[in-house]
Amino acid sequence: MVLFQGLYRATTRVPAGILGPPKAHRPGRSALVSSPSSPPSPAAALSPADPDWASYKLGVFICLNCSGVHRNFPDISKVKSVRLDFWDDSVVEFMTHNGNLRVKAKYEARVPAFYYIPQASDCLVLKEQWIRAKYERQEFMADGKTISLSGNREGFLWKRGRDNAQFLRRRFVLLSREGLLKYYTKEEGKSPKAVIHIKDLNATFQTEKIGNPHGLQITYRREGHIRNLFVYHESGKEIVDWFNALRAARLQYLKAAFPELPESELVPLITRNYLKQGFMEKTGPKQREPFKKRWFALDPQERRLIYYKNPLDAFDLGQVFLGSQEQGYEASEGLPKDVRGNRWKAGLTIITPERRFLFTCPSEKEQGEWLESFRDVLSRPLTSFNLLTASTESGHGSR
Repeated sequence: MVLFQGLYRATTRVPAGILGPPKAHRPGRSALVSSPSSPPSPAAALSPADPDWASYKLGVFICLNCSGVHRNFPDISKVKSVRLDFWDDSVVEFMTHNGNLRVKAKYEARVPAFYYIPQASDCLVLKEQWIRAKYERQEFMADGKTISLSGNREGFLWKRGRDNAQFLRRRFVLLSREGLLKYYTKEEGKSPKAVIHIKDLNATFQTEKIGNPHGLQITYRREGHIRNLFVYHESGKEIVDWFNALRAARLQYLKAAFPELPESELVPLITRNYLKQGFMEKTGPKQREPFKKRWFALDPQERRLIYYKNPLDAFDLGQVFLGSQEQGYEASEGLPKDVRGNRWKAGLTIITPERRFLFTCPSEKEQGEWLESFRDVLSRPLTSFNLLTASTESGHGSR
């Protein structure tokens, strides 16, 4: 056991040394890994602090989720269990002379700043394409081909209709220098159906909500509301390339808009995922109106709670800006004594300088998760970006 504990520690902290193992090993869980000083990189960086699996073809330790993804690509990676499988001398030595840090240095030598590196909670297509890009196409090696995702792109995506559930083929054109994304209803059309400014754009994979493993949600502001486009492509590579092209264009815009900020502070602002989504019921501003079921999405970066009638609506019904605790914003469990929900009884109250917002959740579990998410946002200090947003839209939305 001690032997393999040292192996993982060595291959993640310092260049691996030489081990002299017995002919074959069937280690227990702690025999191969323990207390690493740096997490494996995805997949390897998707892994937890002490992974149960390893790719013995690549020489990296990986988490359970990533082991499943790696198994889908036997031409790239071969997986063994740290807990159950036998480990021969040659395999142990190979792991010793590679390891997460060395493999990361080789295959991630020049990952562009805009390129999205998936996390453990991300959807399968992002993980699959990251593994393919890194190990199969070897896009990020020092002597590899230059990535061409400059922020300009043109192609076709399947887009969900605004007023129906039908997906139709639409031509999209991304112009990074102009800071615009356009889409056309006709393949050779000259007049775009919509022109979207990159400064207002966000993109996030929402595969379960859209009902497609390659489903991408593109969001932007339009006349004071949030406009959602739901798109997909049959090819996982194509939709992830679109996602990263949008991120490249966003980073280019942010650099021009905030030249005084270092790139490291701009990268987290490129795109963002929702902190939490789901159904709750809410009442109106007088708090005597009936509670109505709505779909909510919490945007932690813009500090907005956005709500819709249905999850795939093109436009929001309203938004609630969430300031900071220092400004008098609060989130608490329960409802005022004189207010009762409709079907759901697990209540929540958000207090803003303008009014109270009252919600009910379908379960106490959901209530706890929403409360934790609200308090997370309220505990964060406001940035200059947040203050700019709050100056134009503060605690509104009553439908």
